[in-house]
Amino acid sequence: MRFLGICQYDGSNYSGFQSQKNASSIQDHLELALSSIGSLEERINYAGRTDAGVHATAQVFDFLSEDQRESTQWLKGLNSQLPNDISISSIQKVPDDFHSRFDAINRSYKYVIYTGKTQPIFLRDYIYWEKHEIDIEIMRAEAAFLIGTHNFNSFRGSKCTAKNPVRTLHSIEIEQRHNFIIISLCANAYLYNMVRIIIGTLLDISKGSGKNMKTILNARDRKIAGKTAQAQGLFFTGADYKKINLDLKDYAYNPLSFFIDPR
Repeated sequence: MRFLGICQYDGSNYSGFQSQKNASSIQDHLELALSSIGSLEERINYAGRTDAGVHATAQVFDFLSEDQRESTQWLKGLNSQLPNDISISSIQKVPDDFHSRFDAINRSYKYVIYTGKTQPIFLRDYIYWEKHEIDIEIMRAEAAFLIGTHNFNSFRGSKCTAKNPVRTLHSIEIEQRHNFIIISLCANAYLYNMVRIIIGTLLDISKGSGKNMKTILNARDRKIAGKTAQAQGLFFTGADYKKINLDLKDYAYNPLSFFIDPR
């Protein structure tokens, strides 16, 4: 039987989601927990490969197991085996041919920027602290040029191995609440470091770099874009599927509520 899980994690102490040699990953801990309480027929699949230091509020993964358990039993057993910075929020049965990565039609991220005058010590691992003044209206205007299907070569990291740089960015929304700026992106897929390079470029432009997003996009040259934004402000907030009904609203938003005034 195949099961789908939703997990959240603090990526501060990990090399990323994907298993790597001589490094601690989210995938390794999930697979170890699954093997500890039952049978794991193969390595897990997952919707988004987050990098070192990147967090998730609703990472989607699936696994194959012959163990027949209720969802509550899976949750209790798995969470008892996981470190306190990884938690599984839900487990459900899915069709045997379901694949978290290949069946995903969209993936979403949020990036959190703090613009206060002093660094917020207790949030330092979950935000990017911007010390300079930001023009949020410029950011919104420039971000609009990225909507649609484009060659995102200007926004791919040097380690990117994707053969096709064309991606479809469905939306990019920029919201300001008090001293926090939250940038939300939804796309069919992303190139390596694409989100963080987009954020870094928007920040550079908003601070008066003299560049514009349309020119950068059309150049298809990484050297033209801005710096890669730091990892700790980035959250993977879920994936969308046609094959199954998956409502991620509660998982995607609640863990981020401590950044903003709930009023």
